[in-house]
Formats: sequence, structure tokens, C-alpha cells
Amino acid sequence: MSDIHPKPAEHVAPLVRLGRFLKDNPVIPLIGFLFALIGILELMRPGIVSVFWAGNLIKFAIPLAMLAAAQVLTMLTGGIDLSVGIVATCSAFVTATLTPLIGPAPAMLVAMGTGVIVGLVNGFGVAIARVHPLIMTLGTGLIATGCLQVYQRFVISTGTDIPAVLEWLGTGRSWNLPNGLFLFIPFAGFVLWLMRYTGFGRLLFALGSNEKAAKLSGVRSWQVLMALYVLSGLIAALTGLLYLGMIRAPSLSLAVPLMLPSVAAAVIGGTSIFGGRGSFAGAMVGALILRVIDTMLTLARMPEGARIALFGLIILAVTALYVRLSETR
Repeated sequence: MSDIHPKPAEHVAPLVRLGRFLKDNPVIPLIGFLFALIGILELMRPGIVSVFWAGNLIKFAIPLAMLAAAQVLTMLTGGIDLSVGIVATCSAFVTATLTPLIGPAPAMLVAMGTGVIVGLVNGFGVAIARVHPLIMTLGTGLIATGCLQVYQRFVISTGTDIPAVLEWLGTGRSWNLPNGLFLFIPFAGFVLWLMRYTGFGRLLFALGSNEKAAKLSGVRSWQVLMALYVLSGLIAALTGLLYLGMIRAPSLSLAVPLMLPSVAAAVIGGTSIFGGRGSFAGAMVGALILRVIDTMLTLARMPEGARIALFGLIILAVTALYVRLSETR
């Protein structure tokens, strides 16, 4: 009796195929959600969506997406890197304060070295000492914060200078698009290639899916994790250089506010905090979504506290919806 009016098979099949297609390509519904948000933003203030606005959206999403790349890579192994915000800040501050003393190129090299040092410490703690990544990276972040404050006392009288190349990348435009894309496009291509086509990328997925099985297969997990956290530190330091050129005002908390949104962008983009599943393409779209939401809340003129609370609720809702759409078949 329940099948008195069965649906024709030709009507059901396309829906099944569409569902499978969306599960196989979870970034597509995420992009659809991004465009829906842009449409709502245009309704809130007609005329705001323009080529110039799109350039600004991309400009401020780039450093967030770069830090999200570090989160995606570490989350693939079931870890996380809560030191990326302070590493980016250290990189920016060291560059700005050393440039008047030793020149821009050496200053930027020293700044990138700070990312390597923090990455080595994180890698040793996670891979060798077996400290949980959340605790380890939080601790190194606090230590780096203290070291930065001590360092500031020694360079407070030297002044600051921002390398011209960083200002060009951070604030310049070419063909109405931010010059930061000249850095971000090769960077994104490298991360996507690393995750999909290299043995290192496959090892990250393997460790996150089943670390014991990976070890039984001969994988030296400590080497992979050491390399992973050094790479994460380098990404954070590089982000700090770009962000310095964008903001042009070095401080002891310059990139710290990007840390938690970078985690949110990775999770919204479909990366599992339990490891074994992740997408940098999704994280890039997630960064754009967060920037659009931030613009919407600014236009709504909400009090700061209400903005932060609503921003968190929206992130939770978007993440829950996306996980539902992209859950494992």
C-alpha cells in the first residue's frame, strides 16, 4: 500500500547522482553558499559588490587562507598548530625592526628562521616527546610571545622599516586584483600539489587515518611530523611577511587575531579535526566565506560583543551544515 504512487526511476536516479556528485565534490556546495552570502550582502547594501570590493575581499582573505593551509596540513595528522598567529607576528615584527639595521633581504631571512625554529620545537614536542599538538603548540606560542616582548626592549630605539617589496605585495593592485595573488597563487599550487601528488602528502593522510597501521607499514612518523611542523612554521612566517606589507604597522599582536579564524576556515572547508580528511581548496573558500560574513556583521553595525558571538554561531552552523553535506559515504 505504501507504493501506490512510486516515484519514476528516471526521476529518482538524477537526484541520487546529484547527491553522489556533491559528496565527491564537496567544495561545490561551499562555493554555492559563498555566492548566496554575497547575494545577501548585495541586498543589505545595493551596489557594494563590485570589482574593487572583490579585490579587497580576496586581499584580506589571502593571509587567512595561508594560515588555514598550515591548519589543514597539521589537521590531516589529527593535530593542530595554535602557534601560527604568534609566529606570523614574530616574523613581521622581526622584519620591520631588523630592516633598518641589516637590510630587507637578510631581515626577511632571519624572520623566516623564526618560523623554522618554532616549527622544530613543535615537531620535537609532538613527534619525539609525544606531547599533544594542541598543548605543544599553545605552549610554544606563549613562549614565543614572551621572547618577542623581550626582543622588543632591545630594538625599541632602532625604529622600524617595511621592505618595499612587502608593501607592493600587501597594498598594490594589478588589473584591479591585489598583488598578493602573485605570492598566493604559487603558494596555493604548491600546497595542492603537496597534498595530492607527493608521497609526503599521502603520508599525512595515512597518519591521520590510522597512525598505528602507518607505522606497521614502515612509516617513520616522527620524521613526517618534524617536517610537517617545520613547514607549518615556514607558512606562518611567510604569512607574517605578507600581512606586514598589508597592515604596515608592526605590533606585538599583529597577526594573532587570525589564528582562530584560520582554524575555522579549515574546518568550514571540510578538514576533519580528527585527521585523515582535508581540503585546502575548501579552506580557501572557507576563508572567503569568513571575510564575507565579517563584512555583513560590520554593515549590520552590531556591538563588538554581539558581533563576536554571532560570528561564532554562524561558524558553528556553517561547519555543521558542510560536515553534513560532505560526510563520508
